[in-house]
Amino acid sequence: MKLPKEELLQIFRQTNALLDGHFLLTSGLHSPHYFQCAKVLQYPKYLHLFAGELAKHFEYSEIELVISPAVGGVVVGTEVGRMLDVRTIFAERENGVMSLRRGFEMKKGERVLVVEDVVTTGGSVNEIIELAKKADATLAGVGFIVDRSNGKTKFNAKTFSALLMDVITYTPDTCPLCKDGSLAVKPGSRGL
Repeated sequence: MKLPKEELLQIFRQTNALLDGHFLLTSGLHSPHYFQCAKVLQYPKYLHLFAGELAKHFEYSEIELVISPAVGGVVVGTEVGRMLDVRTIFAERENGVMSLRRGFEMKKGERVLVVEDVVTTGGSVNEIIELAKKADATLAGVGFIVDRSNGKTKFNAKTFSALLMDVITYTPDTCPLCKDGSLAVKPGSRGL
């Protein structure tokens, strides 16, 4: 059973994981709201709660591997993999390109679940899906904690998010916060 949206939002607020201000998102868009999932996932009970929602949804999908983009998806991906009792790896950027390093690999035909913390445009997830295609792995699903697009971002796979949100975003040239003189801050991990 999916947890009620207001209950999930309350968890984000009480852990200071839902921020208000002027933010530059990984996608390059600007927003007055930012989900800093690392702040909520630092608490084992919430990590277990959110990862449990994802694992429950995919428990009968014959998942063989969970893969996440570094840095944001690693913690939740690892916990989902533990709950599903499958091998768990992550992809990371090397010279700006998402790649498998550290001896990680996806095997031909392996049923792969991509797990991310927050999705806005799906850029990082799509990069991992491309890695799976190149490896001839089978994309069995995509799961994430927060879908900032409220279901508008689509993947060619079974998809599930614990929390759907229609969060306001602006292109930098149309951002009213910029026009008011506010500077966008980037609290995420893409620069790592």
